[in-house]
Order: sequence, then structure tokens, then C-alpha cells
Amino acid sequence: MTEDHPFAQYVRILGKGPKMWRDMTFEEARAAMTMVLNKEVEPLQLGAFLLLLRRKGETGEELAGMVAAARDCFTGEKVEAEVDFDWPSYADRHRQQPWFVLAALLLADQGYKILMHGIAGYADGFAPTRPALDLFGVPQCASRAEAAEALKTQNLVYLGLEYFCPALQDLFELRPFLGVRTAVNTFGRDLNPFRARYQLQGVFHPPYKPLHLETARALHQPSSMIFKGGGGEVQRNPMKPVLVDVLVEGEAEVQEWPAMTDQSVYKWREEDLSPTWLLEMWRGTLDLPVPELAITGTLAFALKMAEPALSFEEAEARALEIWKARDKKRFG
Repeated sequence: MTEDHPFAQYVRILGKGPKMWRDMTFEEARAAMTMVLNKEVEPLQLGAFLLLLRRKGETGEELAGMVAAARDCFTGEKVEAEVDFDWPSYADRHRQQPWFVLAALLLADQGYKILMHGIAGYADGFAPTRPALDLFGVPQCASRAEAAEALKTQNLVYLGLEYFCPALQDLFELRPFLGVRTAVNTFGRDLNPFRARYQLQGVFHPPYKPLHLETARALHQPSSMIFKGGGGEVQRNPMKPVLVDVLVEGEAEVQEWPAMTDQSVYKWREEDLSPTWLLEMWRGTLDLPVPELAITGTLAFALKMAEPALSFEEAEARALEIWKARDKKRFG
């Protein structure tokens, strides 16, 4: 080969010397990720691209371009659905129960349409999202069309990444080979398959919050809440104050929510990781005050997003009322 491969230009942007590399533009990132998702790059190029990007540090504009590329590759691209909340679940190693599933159920009970989407996650020794959803009869759909149809009669629906963007799912499988997370693990949370107005984001590391905020703004996302979530999921830690990066109708702000309890230590890992704990919690046969606060605190975030005029105290009080009023016999 005497001429550079077409993808080499994107590796070159990131891989030049210390004073010559630069960030990619939105369109460059979109074009690069389009080639990746269309399998038009060599494995050597893909590894170099992802690791150089990680080493440099992604920008919001780059991640937004990659989201746009992924959206271009969605299966059933013409399918639309009315969705209020986008709820990504992309943490693959839950070391605690996915208590946020109960928060999503409660939010759905208030009449909001929610699309939860994500990857399967590890099961052995962990507590992934999908078995918990199964326990509560949440539809897990095998296409965007099926999800759109289910949302006509159900308020909470789940869609696996492998069913609406399989090429991106393949990139998630690279982690054991590269040994680190890549931009794929970051921008997957921003996909918002049905362009819901409200987008919840739980991240592993606080430094990623402004990055997701930049990405949301570049994608013209109206409303978003981004915070350090339990296990990297949309799950509030009620024992600590939470700084939440927020978009309210396109305007950015930072909200400082106080801790919900004086308790500062809770050994989440000592819980039985069987999803039946979630069912017992819903039924009221299990009394775990800190996880209960995680559930109502997460719900309070969503309520505040939908009704910005609510104070923190009002949102938390309403969430607690909703929790107490749940039908404990609903899931027999």
C-alpha cells in the first residue's frame, strides 16, 4: 500500500507530536465513528484511535459527533416514539443491587414514558439490570420498533444496545482486550434512542460530569441531569451531598443537593445480590433505610427535572409520598 488508508487521517489528528495533535471537530468525530461502525477500519487503527482518544481526553464536541454517528447507524431509523425520560444503564459491574429500577417503576407510575437502554453487564458475582427488570415484568424489546409499540401501552420499557446499534455493542466487547474503558463507554450513555426531552445520567467519576453536559448541549438536549451515581448508574447516593450538572431547557446550572441522612457508611456489597431483594423491598418485607433513600432520592431527581419549580425538599417529600403509596401487592 503506497497511499494512506482513509481512516489514517483521524489517527493522525490525535497521534501527532506533543505540539501538533489537536481535538477533532464534531464532523470529524462523526465521520471517524461512522467508519468504525461500518467496519471500514483495520483492527490496528481502531485500537490506536480509541486509546489515543482516551489518552488525550475526549471533548463534548467529539462525543456528540460519535453519538450522531451511532444514531445514523440505528436499526429501524425511521421508528419514532413519544418518550419523556431517557434512562441509560451502561455500568457492567454492579457491586450493589440496581435499586434504581424501583425508582424507574415509581416514575412510570406517575404517567411518564421511560425508555431504559443499555448493555447486559456481568452476572457472576454482580447484580445486573436486566434480571431485575425481568422480575418486575418490564418489557425487554428486541428492536426499536418493538420498543415503540410497547411504549403505547407500557410506561417503562427496556431496549438492549445490541438490538438497536449492534455495531456499537461490538465495541463494548473490546474492553477485555484493551484493558481500559474507552470513549464508547462514555458516549453510549448519551445515545437517547428516541430523543426524550429529559435525560438522566449517572457517571462513575465526577470529572466526567461537565463532559457529558458539553455533549448534551452539543446535541441540543433540552433537559439533562448528570451526577456521580452508585456503580455508575442513575442511582443517588443518599449519604453524601450531590453536585448535579443540569440542563434546564438548554440552560446550564449546578445543583447542590444535601445528603439525605446522617449515616455516612453503608456496606452495599454485603447485600445478597439476588434480584429478589428488590422484590422484597417493593413488598415492604425488607427494611433497608439507606437503599430506600437511594430509591426515593433518585426519584426526586427525576421529579425535579420534570418540574423545575419544585424545591429539593418538595421533590424529596413527593418522592417519599409516592414510595409510601405504592401498591405493595402489585408484583405477586
